[in-house]
Amino acid sequence: MTSNFKILGRDPSIILYALQSVLAALVAFDVFGLTEHTAAVLLTITAGVFALITAWVTRPWTVSLFAGAVKTILTGLVALGPLHMSEAQMGAVISALTIVLGLLLFGNVAPKDTAITNA
Repeated sequence: MTSNFKILGRDPSIILYALQSVLAALVAFDVFGLTEHTAAVLLTITAGVFALITAWVTRPWTVSLFAGAVKTILTGLVALGPLHMSEAQMGAVISALTIVLGLLLFGNVAPKDTAITNA
């Protein structure tokens, strides 16, 4: 599966996973000044949204959706679950998790063909 669909000249899944990792790092460094609970909710919701976007822009979408579901569930467990972590720990763990899952996903998906790439 090859395609020319890119975001900033790169595979869209890599860009989306990088954005999620950067967001988690910003939360870890308390850039936004959020409470721990608010940061947890923000990271969990963005993990789910980015997972849906990644599935939408890549093929096979089932692989992206499965990896995104795992990422979102693990993010929720780290952020809202029984693992009582500080905001910095939460951001660091989620950032590392996003990087690892992004690297595993990258070799198994390709950008989606679009009308622009088929022209």
